[in-house]
Amino acid sequence: MDDSATSSVENQSGGLRRPSSSSLNLPPHISPSSLSLQTPSSSFSSSSSSSSSHVDRMVGIGYHPSPSRTIYSDRFIPSRSGSNFALFDISPPSNSSAEGREDGSGAYATLIRTALFGPDSGGVSPVTPEKQSGYNGKHSPLSPPSRNIFRYKTETRRSLYSLSPFGFEDALPGVTHSPAKAPRKVSRSPYKVLDAPALQDDFYLNLVDWSSHNVLAVGLGNCVYLWNACSSKVTKLCDLGMDDSVCSVGWAQRGTHLAVGTNNGKVQIWDASRCRRVRTMESHRLRVGALAWSSSLLSSGSRDKTILQRDIRAQEDFVSKLTGHKSEVCGLKWSYDNRELASGGNDNRLFVWNQHSTQPVLKYCEHTAAVKAIAWSPHLHGLLASGGGTADRCIRFWNTTTNSHLSCMDTGSQVCNLVWSKNVNELVSTHGYSQNQIIVWRYPTMSKLATLTGHTYRVLYLAISPDGQTIVTGAGDETLRFWNVFPSPKSQNTDSDIGASSLGRTQIR
Repeated sequence: MDDSATSSVENQSGGLRRPSSSSLNLPPHISPSSLSLQTPSSSFSSSSSSSSSHVDRMVGIGYHPSPSRTIYSDRFIPSRSGSNFALFDISPPSNSSAEGREDGSGAYATLIRTALFGPDSGGVSPVTPEKQSGYNGKHSPLSPPSRNIFRYKTETRRSLYSLSPFGFEDALPGVTHSPAKAPRKVSRSPYKVLDAPALQDDFYLNLVDWSSHNVLAVGLGNCVYLWNACSSKVTKLCDLGMDDSVCSVGWAQRGTHLAVGTNNGKVQIWDASRCRRVRTMESHRLRVGALAWSSSLLSSGSRDKTILQRDIRAQEDFVSKLTGHKSEVCGLKWSYDNRELASGGNDNRLFVWNQHSTQPVLKYCEHTAAVKAIAWSPHLHGLLASGGGTADRCIRFWNTTTNSHLSCMDTGSQVCNLVWSKNVNELVSTHGYSQNQIIVWRYPTMSKLATLTGHTYRVLYLAISPDGQTIVTGAGDETLRFWNVFPSPKSQNTDSDIGASSLGRTQIR
């Protein structure tokens, strides 16, 4: 049970490993080319005799690398941003030597040099020595033997959206970067607000539903109103009279039939296109607060703890009765393949039924408050989400195929409704005590894409447009608010019939 006063009202950076402070020792089989970027061979031939003797000391006496063989080696290349390359005394390669290369060009060499050593590197292509002193242990006249040429330091933080693999963000000649894709933005304000007088503040009712023909049905007091989302036209469908009131509304999956559950335990079927009542079905002893369609089969959940399966083509009021809940049934949803029915109750239980069972085939008892919020994933078969009331505040995910509990997210507020996007793998939850907010989640990470506020009462009602882009929320503050939260289907390139063009505030009635 929920913790209300009465049971009837739910009222991440890694660093580089620091090497030894001693200089690097070069084994006799490693050439200088393995310690730095390959430079044009002609640049070495054009160097002075002092440069050649310096290279000979690095290579070692008696080692004669093959001129036709390129030496490769996996090695650690330290950061060069703080290095002092003037110590090498190597002159930049001439244009003639770069142009004489058979495997590259001067422009390419300049680009690589700029990328590795920065735009201010000039024409210097440094060679990494194995030590400041020569192989024979004699000190090099270029610098004191105790000074390291390369300075190791931790990696600096770069821009989050940087695509450059190098340590600087300056534009390189001939290199263009594609900008990182910006995260999708969700408007924090409703694009339309409707006044809905007498919209009840009752957790266990379901008074708003959106049809496949883009018509919104709303139960206000003892009347049902229809709002056409394309034309904004409002139509009064029915008036139950002073002795009854509307407790739930539910559109058939296709067509224009609307089911209306009443406080007296009746279920009326209306043809909304002609504003004509088709039939009235009884057999519930108490109010009918939950409705769910599966083709021509209508399921109704009541305060009398039962669920009745009704085939509107049959003469009988119901074809089977589902029993198992110990308190009022306040949530009902059929899976997208119409094979499984999920039900939630004020007994804190979530049950799953198949098409032919009269007892639940799966029972989930982890919630610690009433379970009204139920949603089947349209993307993955058997994935079910459910939300608990004030004493629970959690959204839980279940795999009904394997009968397993997948995950749990504590939202911090009473969970009133859940709906899954048909266009992307995201879902929306609406909340009551105490935040009165709407949250857009990305599944399965359950990261928040947006938190929407505006309602001053519990957001007890939720429905989604047929194109899957817009949601409407209702609350005891007697308003309906329309939000654009989901992207359009990938196959569509046009805007929704419902959009910013209908900005404003009007009244249903």
